[in-house]
Amino acid sequence: MAKGELEPGSDIDGFLVGEKIHTGGMATLWRVTKPDIEQPIVMKVPMIQEGDDPTVIVGFEMEMMILPRLAGRHVPKFYAMGDFARQPYLVMEYIQGYSLYSLIQKAPLPSDEVARLGAKVARAIADLHRQNVLHLDIKPSNVMIRDGGSAALIDFGLSRHLMLPDLLEEEFRVPMGTGPYIAPEQVMKNRSEPRSDIYSLGVLLYYLATNVRPFGLPSAQSQLRKRLWRDPVPPRQLVPAIPPWLQEGILRCLEVEPANRYDTAAQLAFDLSHPEQIELTARAQKTRRDGLPVSFKRWLKSKADNAGPVQPARQTNLAPIIMAAVDFTEGQEALAEEVLVHVKRVLAIMPGVRVACVNVLKLGRLTVTSTLDEDGRSIHVRRLVELKEWARPLGLDQAHVTFHVLEHMDPADALIAFASSNSVDLVLIGAGATSRFRRYLGSVAAQVVGRAGCTVTVVREPRGAQETTDVDEALIDTG
Repeated sequence: MAKGELEPGSDIDGFLVGEKIHTGGMATLWRVTKPDIEQPIVMKVPMIQEGDDPTVIVGFEMEMMILPRLAGRHVPKFYAMGDFARQPYLVMEYIQGYSLYSLIQKAPLPSDEVARLGAKVARAIADLHRQNVLHLDIKPSNVMIRDGGSAALIDFGLSRHLMLPDLLEEEFRVPMGTGPYIAPEQVMKNRSEPRSDIYSLGVLLYYLATNVRPFGLPSAQSQLRKRLWRDPVPPRQLVPAIPPWLQEGILRCLEVEPANRYDTAAQLAFDLSHPEQIELTARAQKTRRDGLPVSFKRWLKSKADNAGPVQPARQTNLAPIIMAAVDFTEGQEALAEEVLVHVKRVLAIMPGVRVACVNVLKLGRLTVTSTLDEDGRSIHVRRLVELKEWARPLGLDQAHVTFHVLEHMDPADALIAFASSNSVDLVLIGAGATSRFRRYLGSVAAQVVGRAGCTVTVVREPRGAQETTDVDEALIDTG
């Protein structure tokens, strides 16, 4: 992406750029027009600046994968996108209405208003789940109420599609979400639970009903983890006028264990629309938080369950995963092409496999000192574009190929961690030219061979043009 941002009057693929209407933490929104589109539309452009977290890039990629697959009034209509090779953007419907964020300053709202809004959002979540998408970042600013009255969810940068690879889960080992709203299982790096969205909606309802965030504004990991064992103050303790049925619904959404929440967002929408039919339990009458013995049991369980992310049973995990480690260092072009040849050979034998194309952007004082190149373009984005161009001859769709630029001080550590955390079945990696320096420290390929917990195929550069099919290959199973 070129340095600097769009300007009013710019023409991007036939879209005339107008005024900038919003600047968020990861993207800007611009009004745009196009002669053949009558409906008001906006262009979303990622903000990629010096030193930015790569989650901005990966999150925008996820949104580019997900938004075109969505339909219905509960999401913005998709129109077009631009790739990272020139200008990344998403063009979508401009939703006319208001954001729930505008109601926060009016909280606490009347209970019937909280229930009415909650039912609208729950229906939107239910519709999203029917389309195999988990939002995973439900919060006031990501919910729009259309002029017609229905709720629409926006911003799918942290979302996942259950039938597609999850780039955020595969590349990053930290919780993804917004601190006050993130569900306990998300804190444990589980991005496969639909009821996480129900939990986040419970936080939103609690906030609208009491004008208090149930878990404050946590920032550190230790603060986020408290919700694994500590329940919130019952809403009626803060606002006694809240009826028992609303407290019942809110606290059921905020259960630590997903199995104790509503099974589906549709069930929550029904209850909030028919409060007289809500079955009241001990939750409805709570006046104080659970005692220390109960919290201590939850704390012990959280320690036992701290086993990392849970992989969902989804289509993309039914087939083996190949990791192709590609080096774009000058002089390694022939080796990169040879890795591609070997990927093609595997695909010919096993056409259903998924290929994870990986490049490591080495960080450190003696290597990358800036995240931008001399032209002001993100080096991360440039590598991403190179990976996609490298894999183009494979002809694979989004369900069978992913692209990952890992930023790390140690390339071998980055590749081994990626292979381990994503249950990679086979690593294809090129072995570069030898040198005293590499022999002393051990080449990246040698370290991957020695430490990876799966099969590793080391590909060597052909010795001559006449020997391009005679590759010195070592197939080493370290599993």
